[in-house]
Amino acid sequence: MIVRVRQHVNPLSRQYQTAMVPPDWSGVYHHPQFPLHLDIGCGRGSFLLEMAQLHHHWNFLGVEIRQTLVAAANHHRTELGLTNLHYLFCNVNPSLVGLLTSLPSSLSFVSIQFPDPWFKKRHQKRRVVQPELVDTLGRYLKPGGVVFLQSDVREVAIDMVDQFAFHPAFSLEGGETLPQKGDDGQWILINPLPVATERERSTLERGGFVYRQLFKKNI
Repeated sequence: MIVRVRQHVNPLSRQYQTAMVPPDWSGVYHHPQFPLHLDIGCGRGSFLLEMAQLHHHWNFLGVEIRQTLVAAANHHRTELGLTNLHYLFCNVNPSLVGLLTSLPSSLSFVSIQFPDPWFKKRHQKRRVVQPELVDTLGRYLKPGGVVFLQSDVREVAIDMVDQFAFHPAFSLEGGETLPQKGDDGQWILINPLPVATERERSTLERGGFVYRQLFKKNI
């Protein structure tokens, strides 16, 4: 199935300001009590599709603002018969509190990977990582839970890391780090997850660099 979509969608458009109504989780997951991995901005969903097949005792939820991608991802999920994976169409910022409040299990892992960069200063409010999102994750992520951040755009990576680093709910977890290409910051060299996104693979194949960091929710 070939799905063509716009590369960027403005999350501040009026049509995306209505909060999503959470689903009945008992009809979504075979074991709703399993710990949850939330992937914010899951794109075509291939990352979670692979993760769900590797980790049968976790539930995986991808949220994405491009509705056609969500429909295609759920189609692939159904074809594979996976009962620990679901994709939702929503703008995560107005929907996140209601979504996390409704969960039947603990939010244990959050990944935000290669979000739309929105380079122009006047457009940076469109970036997915905003103070409100960080604060909400700080309230609902279980103690010891993990936030994993990745981008191939240094400016975007620094912006994401700074917002989590200065929030009192989170501590930098780090890992094997090394300054990259003259950068003053330190970044995780090797992806700690067993699956790479399509964007990560293509970035590395063309010789680019991926900026990564991990945060843990304080206990």
